[in-house]
Amino acid sequence: MDPLAEQTITMTPSRPSTVRAIFRSLLLAVAFFHSGLHASDLSDLLKSDAYVLLVRHAYAPGVGDPPGYSLEQCETQRVLNDEGRRQSERMGLWLRRQGVERAAVYSSVWCRCQETARRLQLGPVTIEPALASFFDQPQQAAAQTARLQAFVAQMLRTKKDQALILVTHHVNIRDYLGPDVGSGDMVLARVDAKGKVLGYKVYPSP
Repeated sequence: MDPLAEQTITMTPSRPSTVRAIFRSLLLAVAFFHSGLHASDLSDLLKSDAYVLLVRHAYAPGVGDPPGYSLEQCETQRVLNDEGRRQSERMGLWLRRQGVERAAVYSSVWCRCQETARRLQLGPVTIEPALASFFDQPQQAAAQTARLQAFVAQMLRTKKDQALILVTHHVNIRDYLGPDVGSGDMVLARVDAKGKVLGYKVYPSP
């Protein structure tokens, strides 16, 4: 049985804390024990054409964006604070420790996603419209998720043996995969040739 077929973890988005970090570490250990999927397997799975890693941007205080924000002006958006920047760097370090050295990294246009993606330090970051948030336009959820699924299918056919990492938003991950995830959480998804999700595993943010 595929290790992702049954194993799922749901986390509620909230501000990271020492207690939460310890709790998430324990959950991660339990998940590995029960699923048979070890951290060292992650890089091997991501080299295949059946797995993609979706990442929710690191901690950015608040909900949504301020009224009148502009996608061309980071200062008008909700952005990472110092805690979120440190979290992004821990995420990248954790991934490299799992053996993820080469990655095709794509990001939503929102500045908090772009900064998270850059601070992973896993390669150049490319902006991808299919990863853009629909938080302000929930009626666009189905269409945007269809675009994301098609993008995943296309990229998995062409990425060769490098990891495919997509940095996006809570609403995008929830609509595509199902789980609620916290800031900086990473979701390993197993998909078919059309990008349809067959199973997933949540890695709580380190």
